[in-house]
Amino acid sequence: MTSTPTKPAVSPPDRIQIIQRRTLGVLSAAQIVGGVGVAVGLALSSVVVDDLSGSTVISGFAGTATVLGAALLALPTAKASGRGGRRAGLSLAYVAALTGCAISVLAISLRTWPLLLAGLVLVGGGSAGGLAARYAATDLSPKGRAARHLSLVVWASTIGSVAGPNLAKPADQIGMRLGLVEKAGPFAFAALAFALALVIIVGFLRPDPLTLARELDGAKDSGTAGNRTIRTAWQTLRTTPMARRALVMIAVSHTAMVSVMSMTPVKLHHDGSSLDVIGLVISLHIAGMYMFSPLVGWLADKVGKIPVLMLGMTLLLTAAALAGTAGHRVWQVTAALFLLGLGWSCGLVAGSALVTESVPIDRRPSVQGLSDLLMNVCGATGTIIAGGIVGLLSFGALGLGVGIMVALAGLWLATTWHRTRP
Repeated sequence: MTSTPTKPAVSPPDRIQIIQRRTLGVLSAAQIVGGVGVAVGLALSSVVVDDLSGSTVISGFAGTATVLGAALLALPTAKASGRGGRRAGLSLAYVAALTGCAISVLAISLRTWPLLLAGLVLVGGGSAGGLAARYAATDLSPKGRAARHLSLVVWASTIGSVAGPNLAKPADQIGMRLGLVEKAGPFAFAALAFALALVIIVGFLRPDPLTLARELDGAKDSGTAGNRTIRTAWQTLRTTPMARRALVMIAVSHTAMVSVMSMTPVKLHHDGSSLDVIGLVISLHIAGMYMFSPLVGWLADKVGKIPVLMLGMTLLLTAAALAGTAGHRVWQVTAALFLLGLGWSCGLVAGSALVTESVPIDRRPSVQGLSDLLMNVCGATGTIIAGGIVGLLSFGALGLGVGIMVALAGLWLATTWHRTRP
């Protein structure tokens, strides 16, 4: 009598690897379609506000609104994740973005820029979801792989984010054929993208990576963690110097990026560039943000997070110098925007991985939520100031101001890191 060979049992570590690969795939798919939604609205939001308000200064509030929305939704997203897992947090963010797109379409139809700004605040939920997804990618990462896994989900945004701005014009044309007013079509298209991202997260992010990671770590008080987001985060930061450095560098990188990027479409528009040119410049900028993130993640895991953060500051400083001296040279603005995106990638990937590795898992959602809140509040403040600088002074003055901020941050990081090195 011969026995039937049995299938070898999957060991717990192998099972976690399989679940992690599935998690990365689901998060990446959501990032692709969600990235389309963010980028389509991002490409034209400042131009639409400029047209409706007739003010360059007010047009800067378009970028401010979306960044502020991402900031306002960062803590609710983190709180929902702390209570119910990553699926709950990401779903909340994408529902907000979907609602914001619907309000934006209505606002453009009514030609009221205050209502459009209100809608753009909720559209910022798409960015909040994308940012939270990068942390979800690290919940089940083995030691020394957090930056690489995080960077893969960031990289997945490349496809949607690069294609998104170039879909703005076709989406506008299709929207007008369907009866929407001019420039409302891209926001309707973005709403469909966010709806699809929501379906992917709700239907396929199973098991929930944060819930499973807590079970593996023995953390049982996950329900209470969602109620102490800010207090827990501040308590953790007071005793974790590395996490503090990471948060500062993430905030500076994001502020520099959104300040220059948000005003670039307005500058090009006033210089006489077409929507196609503006879309191409923003696409190359977003390519710099996402396309090389796997390389950035690999470098962060191999050579260290702080050196990669220093590289990011160098790239951002170079970008600010190029943008500030570009004049009417579109090619120089394009180069500046590409380097701006690459510097942001270094800051976000290395900084986020450093945050994750510096704090225990039961406190991660709180610190991660505070990180996203601070970076977006700083970014929103930066866009407000950027709009005023460009409106009252010049785009060159904006480049100078951003360059000074980045240089000071890089100097602070270098000196504080040197003093604490063994």
